[in-house]
Amino acid sequence: MPVQIVRAQYGAHQFAGYLGITRWQLRVAQEHGILPRPDLDGERWSAALADECRGRGRGEQVIAAFGEIPPIGSAKAAIRLAERVGLDVERRDVEVLAAQGELNVISTFRGHPVYLLKDLDRLDPASVRSVVAARKGPLMETVDAGGAATILGWPRRTFDRIAGERDLPMDRLGRYALADVQALRADDNLMRGVDEEKRQLALTKTRRSEIRVEDVVRGWILRCSAYLDRDAEEPPDTALLNRALRNLTNIRTELARHERRTA
Repeated sequence: MPVQIVRAQYGAHQFAGYLGITRWQLRVAQEHGILPRPDLDGERWSAALADECRGRGRGEQVIAAFGEIPPIGSAKAAIRLAERVGLDVERRDVEVLAAQGELNVISTFRGHPVYLLKDLDRLDPASVRSVVAARKGPLMETVDAGGAATILGWPRRTFDRIAGERDLPMDRLGRYALADVQALRADDNLMRGVDEEKRQLALTKTRRSEIRVEDVVRGWILRCSAYLDRDAEEPPDTALLNRALRNLTNIRTELARHERRTA
């Protein structure tokens, strides 16, 4: 019969797990007053307080308020908005939207603002366009190659190749017409082809990572065998093996996801 562990107090990791949330959700929930600060020495939560939070469904409230996907910074937020609205959004545009009160800064990470995906997805495209237009002025209807790649969600090299293949015209500033870039975005066959190309590139990169980590594990096993055979005076560091196995588990989980998408 499994032994039930009864805790008298909880550290941050245990408290979050007890409520069914993650560490980032715990931190943000504390910042917004949904969850209490530790009541034991400012570092740990008593069992009584943990039970009270669980009994009141605080974990479910946290998930409902902030979702299950971690918030992202201004650079990634700009990329998400660019793909959504079809404009070359930059991180400064995201910050202007936040300054105008149209986008909520949910928290900070290393001193930088972060945003929830659901808040980004709720933004009015007209508001985003207005901010981008104010920044770009007379350049609003054109984009450079980097901006075009961002709008399309493509690697820069992919855009450069396809622009060359399609002989996409540039103006005297070396910029592309926004309408031409948006026409590429509307080409479903092209977008599917590039998505498959990106998937294959990501798969190749992940498989290379798997091989590198496997080599680390095999090297550890060889050093361990040397120690067992008394050919080495010290055993290998188990922390190295633990890190490698965690990485390998994550990599193989990602590979399994790739395989399910193609099944």
